[in-house]
Amino acid sequence: MKQIIPLLLVAALTACGQSETPGQADVPTVEELAADPERLRELREQCKTDRPRLGDVLCNRVAEATNRRFFGDGNVPYTPPETPPTF
Repeated sequence: MKQIIPLLLVAALTACGQSETPGQADVPTVEELAADPERLRELREQCKTDRPRLGDVLCNRVAEATNRRFFGDGNVPYTPPETPPTF
């Protein structure tokens, strides 16, 4: 009896793992979308017109990929001069 309780506990915890909803396996990642601007543009238009059919997961990834393409990686190439200009 004492050996069965830990076994049942392990089985219950294993069953509580995060499950994948149907259709999420084929949703592209943010990096994949950011690398393909043509597909990103198409999906942005589809999300604007038919978000319930595409789903929130895909449209949120499209929005994040759009932000990453617009803002870049966060490294600013501009470095200001050491001495400020005088006017």
